[in-house]
Amino acid sequence: MIAWLGYPGIVILMALESLCLPVPSELVMPFAGYLASHGRFSLALAALAGAIGCNIGSTVLYFLGATGGRRLVEKWGRYVFLGERRLQRVEQAFHRYGEAIVFTARVLPFTPVIVSFPAGVARMRMWKFQTYTFAGSFLWCGTLAFLGYEFGRTWEQQPWVQSAMHFVDIAVLALVAFGIGWLVWQRMKRPAEQA
Repeated sequence: MIAWLGYPGIVILMALESLCLPVPSELVMPFAGYLASHGRFSLALAALAGAIGCNIGSTVLYFLGATGGRRLVEKWGRYVFLGERRLQRVEQAFHRYGEAIVFTARVLPFTPVIVSFPAGVARMRMWKFQTYTFAGSFLWCGTLAFLGYEFGRTWEQQPWVQSAMHFVDIAVLALVAFGIGWLVWQRMKRPAEQA
């Protein structure tokens, strides 16, 4: 999608990632950076596109939290250990430290997608939410894109990197084959134990 649509592809994929869909920024942005190392993108514009996508997806989750999130948490929150008392603490934390929470969550792996909904439930001021989401997302996307960019440059300039990646490919394939073999063995062993 990135190679086909360019910057809009980055925006779409990062928006999907921010909507809690399984589209990891840790793959999207380094690939965009890799393409930037080959002149396909500008590194800064790739990071900007990623941050815009993050803001779009995060805003959707924010509005879901703001419009019906409290009722949802009150009804189902106890099943994920989020009772009324904890919900009040989350809201207080967002009222006092919302900017720091949103910014920090955007620059840490695995946490960005879970911060927008509670920010909406707490009704954090929209301009603050947008500003700190964008700042953290731009830093995160820029860092990942830069890593991909440097990898792309190294790939072209250092032949040993290409040969090292072949060994990584072989190791990954061996692990996948081992995993499949183990699952098949477990399946075959189960009927024999039941007989």
